[in-house]
Amino acid sequence: MRLPRSVRDAEVAGKTVLVRSDLNVPLQDGKVADDTRIRASLPTLRLLLENGAAEVRVCSHLGRPKTEEDRATYSMKPVEERVRELLSDDRLHVLENTRFDPRETKNDPELAKELAEGCDLYVNDAFGSAHRAHASTEGVAHVLPAYAGLLLEEELRHLGKLLGDVERPFVIVSGGAKVDDKLGVLQNLGGRADTVLIGGKMAEQVRVENPLDFAVELPSDVVGAAEFSEDAESGVYGVEDLPDGWLGLDIGPATRERFAGFLSDARTIFWNGPMGVFEWPRFAEGTKAVAEAVAANDASFSVVGGADSVRALNELGLAARITWVSTGGGASLELLEGKELPGVAAIPSGVEVAS
Repeated sequence: MRLPRSVRDAEVAGKTVLVRSDLNVPLQDGKVADDTRIRASLPTLRLLLENGAAEVRVCSHLGRPKTEEDRATYSMKPVEERVRELLSDDRLHVLENTRFDPRETKNDPELAKELAEGCDLYVNDAFGSAHRAHASTEGVAHVLPAYAGLLLEEELRHLGKLLGDVERPFVIVSGGAKVDDKLGVLQNLGGRADTVLIGGKMAEQVRVENPLDFAVELPSDVVGAAEFSEDAESGVYGVEDLPDGWLGLDIGPATRERFAGFLSDARTIFWNGPMGVFEWPRFAEGTKAVAEAVAANDASFSVVGGADSVRALNELGLAARITWVSTGGGASLELLEGKELPGVAAIPSGVEVAS
């Protein structure tokens, strides 16, 4: 695959650089609750400052503001404070939430020009937003000389490997609530995988009507609950033995062991989506078992994407044992579906790399 040209090759000394980062982080009580995305953006910002940029302007969206009241809720001020705590430099400035201007999501050329005003070049490092053709993610790349940031580069390199020749066995683990969200990825990658493991609510959907044209591994047992509640009456049941009206809120112990067996033998792994309602400890063991099995396989090339899967890894302290933990949700899925990402396509091509 051909990567977009890199910020490593940009002449930035004495110049003003506009950087589109992904600083869409969770907030709590007016503070940043999880700074993972901020930390992921720092290598590109440091590189620009170390290479002598006169000014680095960072823009990003935060949440989905729709009303005037949302302007206070989704202000970038707490984010800017955290950025400055991690990287203190007077040349660095964080702009206000791009989505405060309704022209952003319309990819308005005039807004793109306003963002570009006073800047010499543009760096897109927001892989998590690269599937959106917005003014700050795509429009500006047609106004200023455009480059890919370090994070965007690494996302494309690692995810791109899954689209080429991979070391086998190749195992895909897919979970979550809706098969529709991941159907494109499964259709594009699943037929090339040696094994596809499906858990979560989407396993029930596939069991009833499989939209895929290849065999998949589904749970044989589940942790069932009398209702969708953290404290509901629960128990382990074979899939066919689940009481009428009960819900399967996690994969059962036999399925955990079987899935872990497939993962222990794998040499390439892609995991996206939890095995159950992992936010509730009583229904988190399946997701935990998958996370531990992926992390334990040191011989594999492993990629994990999706907010819930990444959150599970972080909570278990296992993220460092994964080859690549993707910061992009929808962007990762669209790339692996084989779709072109507007934010990437707008940047001139750089080097060709082996998939």
